[in-house]
Amino acid sequence: MDFELMQQKLRDGGVVGAGGAGFPSYAKLNKNADTILLNCAECEPLLQPHRRLITVHAKQILAGLHLVAETCGAERAIIGIKKTYSHAIAAIQKEIVNYPEMSIHFLEEAYPMGDEVVLVYECTGRVVRPGGLPIEQGCIIYNVETMYNIYRAAVEDKPVTFKYLTVIGEVSEPITVPVSVGCTFQSVVELAGKLTCEDPVYFVGGPMMGSIRPANGRVTKTTNAILVLPKDHPIVMKKNRKAKIDLARAASICCQCETCTSMCPRHNLGHPIDPARFMRSAANADFQDMNPFLNTFFCSGCGVCELYACPQDLAPRTLIGQYKGGLRKNGIKAPRVEAVPVQESRQYRRVPEERLMARLGLSRYDLPAPLDDELQPEDSVRVMLSQHIGAPAVPIVSVGDHVAYRQMIAKPGDGLSVGMHASLEGVVTHVTDQYIRIEKR
Repeated sequence: MDFELMQQKLRDGGVVGAGGAGFPSYAKLNKNADTILLNCAECEPLLQPHRRLITVHAKQILAGLHLVAETCGAERAIIGIKKTYSHAIAAIQKEIVNYPEMSIHFLEEAYPMGDEVVLVYECTGRVVRPGGLPIEQGCIIYNVETMYNIYRAAVEDKPVTFKYLTVIGEVSEPITVPVSVGCTFQSVVELAGKLTCEDPVYFVGGPMMGSIRPANGRVTKTTNAILVLPKDHPIVMKKNRKAKIDLARAASICCQCETCTSMCPRHNLGHPIDPARFMRSAANADFQDMNPFLNTFFCSGCGVCELYACPQDLAPRTLIGQYKGGLRKNGIKAPRVEAVPVQESRQYRRVPEERLMARLGLSRYDLPAPLDDELQPEDSVRVMLSQHIGAPAVPIVSVGDHVAYRQMIAKPGDGLSVGMHASLEGVVTHVTDQYIRIEKR
């Protein structure tokens, strides 16, 4: 497909990274890429949408991967998938014979294998520089659902209107299901049977990097999972702690063991992030050397230091995030640095997912969440205008308008942006600078 046409189809179709920050997919396309990586690592524990989706839709996903490689002129395409995903691997192997440029790279069952910097190294042996992008190493990365959406937008002219996610935890019937963009978390959880605890908390996005969200919060193009937990679960209680208290605890009980640094995935790839030095400087208000603070820019936020490594139950990831946010707010940018050689001990410092789930108290939730591939009906949706990095989409409908399913309701804004579309047929009842509400009538 013509490069500019492909970009236009993805921009108008509202295709963004189906996880993380939602980087517009058209902007990742690059003729300098020699390798396209398909991320099927399910980075967070308990999440299952990617392995479930590619098991059912491998034909479309691999066709999309081939189309991206062909459009960019890439020499090869690599599917990074954990070797335990047997059903997904079987589906891929059935289709991959049609694409000589494709290969499968089997990944260990470790966290955070889905981090793009980790994935590039695992699949190619190349190291992305601190603060750099995979394209600097000739790589473009899309996850499985994003590639499915690329195929639908580029080949079938179908924009993104629904999102696959896993509902698991304190529910009677864990499930992976497509739901309308803009529906409530509550309506999604109801698809997973009965609640099995009182006063449930919705942990959205995964146990390591997710956040607590209200039941009336809305599904966006980047929502990957809803983990239902009891309010007294350790993860919930830790997430609700105050940063001021975490800093005081660090000053009083940090034993300087440096396990947070030795287990840091980015540090082990040669990046200068050093949680131990940061904790020492922050806890003692020592600003003589600013590097421990400036190097917080290179933290991926994976949470290994905080939720797995620290024997004192401290919160380096949370505090790093606070300081990094403060630096950005004051206009300070990441320094330009180069990576040092990859740590020889890196392979021994991977975090096994099974052990991680046990440490987090999540092992009993590690259950199948089978895919129900039928889109569930909704009575109303609230489509947010900013579900991606870049400028918000601009409304092109008014209150009272009747809109068809998949109709564009907000055009891409100036600069980096994508369009938004009606995820159900109905009447527009609200148009604000943040969202468009549609009700079925």
